[in-house]
Amino acid sequence: MTDNSKYIRFDWAIKRILRDKANKKVLEGLISVLLKEPVTITEILESENNKYRRDDKDNRVDVKAKTGNGEIIIVEVQLTKEKDFFHRILFGTTTAINDQISIGQDYSVIKKVYSINVLYFDFGNGDDYAYHGYMEFRGMTKEGSVLSFKNNNEREYVRKNASRVYAPEEVFPEYFLLRVNQFNDVAKTPIEEWMAYLKDGSIKENTTDPGLQEARRKLAVMSMSDEERRAYREYMVSVRAAKDAYETARDDGYDDGYEVGWVKGRAEGEAKGRAEGEAKGRAEGEAKGRAEGEAKGRAEGEAKGRTATNIDHARKMKSLGASTDFISQVTGLTPDEIERL
Repeated sequence: MTDNSKYIRFDWAIKRILRDKANKKVLEGLISVLLKEPVTITEILESENNKYRRDDKDNRVDVKAKTGNGEIIIVEVQLTKEKDFFHRILFGTTTAINDQISIGQDYSVIKKVYSINVLYFDFGNGDDYAYHGYMEFRGMTKEGSVLSFKNNNEREYVRKNASRVYAPEEVFPEYFLLRVNQFNDVAKTPIEEWMAYLKDGSIKENTTDPGLQEARRKLAVMSMSDEERRAYREYMVSVRAAKDAYETARDDGYDDGYEVGWVKGRAEGEAKGRAEGEAKGRAEGEAKGRAEGEAKGRAEGEAKGRTATNIDHARKMKSLGASTDFISQVTGLTPDEIERL
């Protein structure tokens, strides 16, 4: 079995390496496994969303690519939870669609968009680690009836000058959600091998998947320069520290339940609000009145929660040997504040 530390984890690779067209075969491998057909990337598209950002430690990394037939592939990595996640991926696909057409052009120029989302956080309920969503028009009065296009006139509404009949799901965007944390199986199939690599950077030595074979050649940690390896180690330290800090904050009520608690906890009683980490906000709200207390308690509670999380985050990174400058960039704390921890 390959040492998990031997290959660069996907979330780092997609930030620094896989945006280069020369390394596109790795992405082609993942996309081909999901779409169940060969995919060739002809262009890596630049946009404000997929340029390197100083705050790329937080949530998403975007790669936008075009295939040989003009279809658009969006690949995103999410490290931490976002309450408006579905709204954001919808915005990404609609923007990709809108960017394809200019005023006066026929709508038939629009190509299909695929949105692939690699999630490194617990999301939703379900016993699978990979989910696929697409558009279908189903009968409301006749169960099992699915709308399709069967003649040339109707086909024109779907794709102009098409050489075959297209169903609606072949035009509307498709979404893939890969829940990395939910994968605990032994990697036997190509998609299982990809999930193993996405989770811990491991690649089987005898893999037959072309994308993973390319990853073995291009993403070996030993091929990195000393500076790149140092940056990679610091990144992995920050990821582990961020995960620990998030779980600690969640246990104290500073997650989505924290926000819900400010609204719901005040009505249901002090006991539940205190259990969800809202003791301070609830005490102030009870004393000053429900209307005034909720607004003030929310503001103070969120500020205190962010400060406490940043301090805890900094303390963990410091204990793991990260540099003061790096910790300051991640947490926003000043070097003096970090030194006093």
